[in-house]
Amino acid sequence: MNFGDPEEAFRSKSGAELLRGLLVLGLCAVEPLVEHNRELLQLCQRVLGQATFERLMKMTFYGQFVAGEDQEAIKPLLRHNQAFGVGAVLDYSVEKDLDAERSERHSGTSAAEMMRGAEQRERQQRAQAGAGGRGGASSTHTYGHADEAKCDQHMEIFLHCIDASGGSSENGFSAIKMTALGRPQFLVRLSEVLVKWRRFFHQLAVEQGQAGQPALGIKLELEKLQEALANLGVATKEESQQWFTGEKLGRSGTVDLLDWNRLVDIQTKLTRRLVVPNVQTRQLEPLLSRFTEEENLQMQRVLQRLEVLAKRATEKGVRLMVDAEQSYFQPAISRLALETQRRFNGHQPIVFNTYQCYLKEAYDNVTVDVELSRREGWHFGAKLVRGAYMEQERERAARIGYEDPVNPTYEKTNEMYHRCLDYLLEEIGQSRKANVMVATHNEDTVRFTLRRMVELGIHPSEKKVCFGQLLGMCDHITFPLGQAGFPVYKYVPYGPVREALPYLSRRAQENRGFLQRAARERDLLWREVKRRLLAGSLFSPGR
Repeated sequence: MNFGDPEEAFRSKSGAELLRGLLVLGLCAVEPLVEHNRELLQLCQRVLGQATFERLMKMTFYGQFVAGEDQEAIKPLLRHNQAFGVGAVLDYSVEKDLDAERSERHSGTSAAEMMRGAEQRERQQRAQAGAGGRGGASSTHTYGHADEAKCDQHMEIFLHCIDASGGSSENGFSAIKMTALGRPQFLVRLSEVLVKWRRFFHQLAVEQGQAGQPALGIKLELEKLQEALANLGVATKEESQQWFTGEKLGRSGTVDLLDWNRLVDIQTKLTRRLVVPNVQTRQLEPLLSRFTEEENLQMQRVLQRLEVLAKRATEKGVRLMVDAEQSYFQPAISRLALETQRRFNGHQPIVFNTYQCYLKEAYDNVTVDVELSRREGWHFGAKLVRGAYMEQERERAARIGYEDPVNPTYEKTNEMYHRCLDYLLEEIGQSRKANVMVATHNEDTVRFTLRRMVELGIHPSEKKVCFGQLLGMCDHITFPLGQAGFPVYKYVPYGPVREALPYLSRRAQENRGFLQRAARERDLLWREVKRRLLAGSLFSPGR
């Protein structure tokens, strides 16, 4: 693959689009503009007025990174890209901006207060347990819902997005955000429960001399586990025997993390009595003490909404892409995504989960979920991203006092990404029951993937491996891949200008490092502009 030929890379672009790309990507490389983009956008709105501001945005940033205001407006772009072999991941990118000063109220509690409450609980738990774990980011991309009706409205938006994807892009994707389908406070609490239960497993592993093992490498001896649970007062031996008498649980005489996770069944009532010991006080604490009957109903509603979306996606020939979000939501998001995969990925991958490889635990998360799909026989679907929220993750880790969950360097993140990717490619090569979207703007990663596909005998026509880039970025990677017959997709956001501003602001922050380093893309754009100028064809479409 040649990603350095500007004529081939931008043959789908008009001269105006090339010039806009040069301008926007050049501005995105200016650190002060990116750092203060939100304030600058608000200032421009006040000075120019809404109508003039929206026209200016459509000529620049909005026009570069957002496809249009509604399903009809985006159709020409989708058809145009499809003609060059490029599909779409549609995302209705209307987001709530939940800063501490501008947070939506939910049951009398702001998002900022919700986050502070979660952080205070985590601080207390860590002070008592002296244990590390995962954290979350500052609340810049969450939803506050007045009631369940708001979640249903978001579901309807996603249904329209699925319909639009099914009618506009062959084998397309529709992106969904779990925080739009369930109340954020509930997702935070579910995440806390899942993390607490997993920490208990690792505590038991330490007591059996298995500290430092990979997640799937830990095998707790069943008899020792039952004795430990009895000594801690968690369950009598008779009670724990009932836990592990299922068809697969404990059959081998050992219990691994997947066996352990099954004991918390989110399909049933979350208020069932499970307790875990406090490490220091040795007192038992209810695992699910904060869950109410109303929250049990919330769980069922979230699962029902996911079922509605998955059924519509199946009918329309569309796949669902579950976006990754802040870390204090992510355990709940991943668990809900897995539950939906188990139901709908039996014959083909309908639901894809997203894994952020800048997190130290990314490889463990990928391998554990793949192993679950193997045992249960369904098709695994994943999108790999390097990830966002790095600065916020580190700030929160320092503020609360736990180990930084982020890989220490960009190089380590690259290593993690390639490690997870190679694992999934080998799984595809062996079983053909996994699919992966390589969502990256890194040429080296794309070349690595292409090389490994050849080595493992994975042909592009199988569509087990696809590639993804954001709209408005890295066309010199996307379009050559599409023209060469590889499945490749643009992440295509759409929505009204006013309501898409939080999305644009967030993208600028998340991709600031890449955008500042995008000298190669700007150079290719400039070379193509000069070539067309000399040929007298700047304002005609590429050949």
